[in-house]
Amino acid sequence: MTTLLQLDASPRGPRSHTRALTEDFVGRWVRQRPEVTVTYRDLGVAPPPHLTEDWIAAAFTEPARRTPRMRADLATSDALVDELIGADVLVLGVPMYNFGIPAMLKAYIDQIVRVGRTFGFDAEAENPYTPLLPAGKRAFVIVSTGDSGYQADGPLTALNQVEPYLRTVLGFIGIDELEFVYVGNDEFGGDRLSESLAAAHDRVAELAA
Repeated sequence: MTTLLQLDASPRGPRSHTRALTEDFVGRWVRQRPEVTVTYRDLGVAPPPHLTEDWIAAAFTEPARRTPRMRADLATSDALVDELIGADVLVLGVPMYNFGIPAMLKAYIDQIVRVGRTFGFDAEAENPYTPLLPAGKRAFVIVSTGDSGYQADGPLTALNQVEPYLRTVLGFIGIDELEFVYVGNDEFGGDRLSESLAAAHDRVAELAA
């Protein structure tokens, strides 16, 4: 059975364009594949905790040598990693904040990029890093922006730190099949926003099919 993991990183609630688009995507996906299981995590409302020195010390201690306190420090991370390992498809709603991802999503990524869990490290190897996630995972990323033109070959693509970062960090742990959908012109509103939203929903329909 296929499992889809939906992650919403916007704190805006019903005003969020990414939330509306992830909901549209997941709804279409499920209607066409009724056997799918959906797991939902709202990073915008309930973000994971930021890393601490105790977390770092625990993560870089051999599992057999971790104390009960260390295991407790990693409990959230372990749960998020297990959830990610179990997902076949990821759908991410990501508003662009100051050209990058929101802090809520960065906190999530810091919790799931774990040596020994999602990537391996061998100091003696020619390539010391290897992804550990099961192969074949797909990610669909819906990005909202205040202006337009941040997508590949757009006039503002050089300012886009969202897509290059997510392609890098997700690829690092083994998710290298990503599709991006952009909705822009939130700061302008009116017809420009409406047309961008309509185009994004059309693209969502294509990808979900």
